[in-house]
Amino acid sequence: MPLYYDDDQAMLAETAQQFMAEEGAIAKQLRHWRDRDCKDGFGHGLWKQFAEMGFTGMLVGEDDGGLGMGNVEAGIVLENIGRNLTPSPFLSSSVLAATALKHGSDDVRGRWLPGLIEGEKVYTVAIDEGAKHRPETIACKAEKSGNGFRLSGKKDFVVYGASSEMIVVAARTSGDDSDSDGITLFAVPQDADGMSHDSVRLVDSSMASHVTFDGVELDGDAVIGEVDGGRDVLNAMLMAGRVGAAAEGVGVAQGAMDMTIDYLKQRKQFGKLIGEFQALQHRAAHLYSEVEIARAVTIKAAQLLDGGSEKADFMASVAKAKVAKAAGLAVKEGVQMHGGIGMTDEYDIGLYMKRDRALQEFLGDQYYHAGRVAEMSGY
Repeated sequence: MPLYYDDDQAMLAETAQQFMAEEGAIAKQLRHWRDRDCKDGFGHGLWKQFAEMGFTGMLVGEDDGGLGMGNVEAGIVLENIGRNLTPSPFLSSSVLAATALKHGSDDVRGRWLPGLIEGEKVYTVAIDEGAKHRPETIACKAEKSGNGFRLSGKKDFVVYGASSEMIVVAARTSGDDSDSDGITLFAVPQDADGMSHDSVRLVDSSMASHVTFDGVELDGDAVIGEVDGGRDVLNAMLMAGRVGAAAEGVGVAQGAMDMTIDYLKQRKQFGKLIGEFQALQHRAAHLYSEVEIARAVTIKAAQLLDGGSEKADFMASVAKAKVAKAAGLAVKEGVQMHGGIGMTDEYDIGLYMKRDRALQEFLGDQYYHAGRVAEMSGY
């Protein structure tokens, strides 16, 4: 399968690039909401525009009112989100939550998907229970209570948690904390009694929550998929999220590299453009190759995921690890080649470094995924 876009995907890429550059630009979105200390960290008006463009329901099936597209197409949107550092709940809502809701009953899909497609609602997922991404261990418990469940425990770094109308929560309904089985996913509404948020602003100015569930009562209709059989749904959601995060990371790397190359063509030192110095040319050429490799492996991971390949999980971790290295290189080189001004808030290059740091940790850093790749390769 070729590692480039077909005609329809190329047209989508052109549309997304133009839209995000105009409506999702740093000055118009990231700096605007950051400087106003916005409690949400993103603009609901832009989210509504996402819906008008059809982005919010890309991964929702046509039978449910969505576009029925795949992770390659979602990755195209995410790459342009990353390229412009556009604050948006697209990854948490339209990729992670939407992937989980695909496995829900007709009632669950009918309750939550229309609001997502219309851009009226924002959703997120609650997986991690510590400083690091470790979905293999889930201690948050959901105990049988009448015809439903009582949810108790904590989840950390729930992105846009306090702004979401619904949170997909992975909880343990049987077994020990580290068991693979015994996991169930629940759609927990924002107004659920007993759920509280301790909101924090992350390094990239996005918002997250430490969420506490203190005996939250849920009816049986809140279950997504099968009781005790949620691990497969969770894994599908994680694969989509990791590939999506990789795609956004490619965009962050591309945006940082573009800004750096432009600066090399403008800044003069010793009477010459600094881009004429061979040492900087070599560094720029190396960076370009790393970003292109990262993009290729991310497209491959999305293609395998859309095709239902058994290798999709493996390649999702390959992509997440590779993109983390490439994006990390891009932002570091960007700040260094900008010199002292690269450390100032006046220049946007530092914002790319901040976004890269937050994105690297989301759904597992490069070391976590390098470890997974090694294990799945038999090491």
